[in-house]
Amino acid sequence: MTETLTETPTPQWVPTPRSIEEAQIADFARFIAHRYGVRTESYHDLWLWSVDNVPMFWRALWCYFDLGEIPGPVLVGTMPDTRWFPGARINYVEQVFAHERSDYAAIIAVSEDGAPREYSWEELRTQTASLARTLQSLGVQPGDRVVGYLPNIAETVIAFLATASLGAIWSVCGQDGTGLAAADRLGQLEPVVLVTADGYRFGGKEHDRRGEIETLRAALPTLRGTVAITRLGHSVPGTSSWEEAVTAWPEASLEIEPVAFDHPLWVLYSSGTTGKPKGIVHGHGGVVLEHLKALSLQSDIGPDDTYLWFTSPSWMMWNYQVGGLLVGSTIVCYDGSPTRHRPDALFELAAQLGCTVLGTSPGYVLACIKAGVVPSRDHDLSALRLIGVTGAPLPASSALWLRDNVSADVPISSISGGTDVVSAFAGGVATVPVWPGELSAPYLGVALDAFDAAGSPVRGEVGELVITAPMPSMPVSFWNDPDQSRYRAAYFDTYPGVWRHGDWITITDRGSITVHGRSDATLNRNGVRMGSGDIYQAVESLPEVAEALVVGIEQPDGGYWMPLFVVPAAGANVTDDVRERITTAIRTSLSPRHVPDDIIQAPAIPHTRSGKKLEIPIKRLLQGADLNQVVDPAAIDDPTSLAWFADRYPSPRS
Repeated sequence: MTETLTETPTPQWVPTPRSIEEAQIADFARFIAHRYGVRTESYHDLWLWSVDNVPMFWRALWCYFDLGEIPGPVLVGTMPDTRWFPGARINYVEQVFAHERSDYAAIIAVSEDGAPREYSWEELRTQTASLARTLQSLGVQPGDRVVGYLPNIAETVIAFLATASLGAIWSVCGQDGTGLAAADRLGQLEPVVLVTADGYRFGGKEHDRRGEIETLRAALPTLRGTVAITRLGHSVPGTSSWEEAVTAWPEASLEIEPVAFDHPLWVLYSSGTTGKPKGIVHGHGGVVLEHLKALSLQSDIGPDDTYLWFTSPSWMMWNYQVGGLLVGSTIVCYDGSPTRHRPDALFELAAQLGCTVLGTSPGYVLACIKAGVVPSRDHDLSALRLIGVTGAPLPASSALWLRDNVSADVPISSISGGTDVVSAFAGGVATVPVWPGELSAPYLGVALDAFDAAGSPVRGEVGELVITAPMPSMPVSFWNDPDQSRYRAAYFDTYPGVWRHGDWITITDRGSITVHGRSDATLNRNGVRMGSGDIYQAVESLPEVAEALVVGIEQPDGGYWMPLFVVPAAGANVTDDVRERITTAIRTSLSPRHVPDDIIQAPAIPHTRSGKKLEIPIKRLLQGADLNQVVDPAAIDDPTSLAWFADRYPSPRS
């Protein structure tokens, strides 16, 4: 077990009495005091009430956001066999257009080589209504699947809203993946309509995807029609025009189909690193409630905000950003590179658009640090009031860099959740301090705990992240899993009746959370469990290191081999001197037991398409598994990077 925390760090940001009073979450606390007589003195008190009184909390949230009648119970059954609001009717799209207004744009669309394009709420409604009619003309009915192979553009949002308004089911893959990769995911759904684009621009280059579209369409025999958007000036044979689809019914009103709370809204996908990607089905009601809570109450996002999160439609953060429409904010769809023109191009874009909320990743922050940029010096970020970070643990050094080089007055909301719940378990809160390298608190309604191997809660030391009470956005089901066996095995096999998420975390005595990395890629040397994320934080801060990956391999003789693979920075090599600097950094910031057995230079680190390092497939390769058995090549950002490991280690190390 790792060491117990011994000292309390200094917060890098502390809310003021005024900001606490004006926060949306404070208004919610006043609401439950008035409505239910529940009085809380702190965020921790409010969180405890929310997880000790699960049905009452979610009923209060439903009423606070005025989501309509609740004709029956809030919750029936226990995990994993729960049903939420079984008598309620709702539609995600209805909640979006409840915030329609004329004084702010609904969407700002930005590409690398063009001026920002604003979509008013009226235009969003009009195009959604017309596209919905077009889909109906193709025979789309409630429960049918409409899929997208698209970049992060406004049209992707419109296609989703039109689909959901009909009670049909949406699913999308970004165009950075191949047509075959998209077919592995979307083909499971037997879709009836495909919405796509001729291509996209990234890093100053045009990527024509017509060939990939042809491959994808050939793999989808159930299609009745394809609607194609022109981005690069190419026509896509055998498709209908997007422009015609969104203008063919100019007088159409947006008719929204009320559906059951758990009616499928969209299907997201597991990474595909342990087999064929699993389709994860989320319902209308669960997503609406979770995103209203996470965005409005936890992040304090509302109608006056311009909300940009750099993402891809293949990543759940696209869905999380679209949720900004549920709280009336203006969302930004950026189809381009975060380093286009300059390393801090994302901050430049935020300044240009007057963004109040900016979301990025630890990797991008580290790239800015190594490039020596100072965003606060070079860009007017005076409108910015919140920075969100997710995708991996944010090191304390990176959090402090954001404080010193962006703004000490802007809180850093490092969040952690997943595709599994399409939301966050924990993150920043407007009324709670930010400690460097930590997530400030569990989110309301999230009964988050850390368990040891025996299923007992632990504090101040590493444990498994578990959720001990149901959440509305836990999957309705996995696609093609009629007996729920795959769903149960994914989350409930380790601790019966308790959701095991697969992350190592430490819950501090302050109630904050440190995320150490994936527990299913555990480093366990001599009985001591260690998080890979802690090692990455120490190593990747060195200027000579671009990226690193560590795995632990159990040996046939009972020994343990823990190699660290290092991609050097441009112009550098992993020399003995660099190895010594890496060893010193790990020993100093962590402990001698964290020091790897070998430090090996690698040409690249393979990732999923959402940016997660492939620790488990690499471990399995080094244990002797066949390359074709450890991972779907279509799930990898660069398959050649994985092939390097397979070629170098064709059999178990002995």
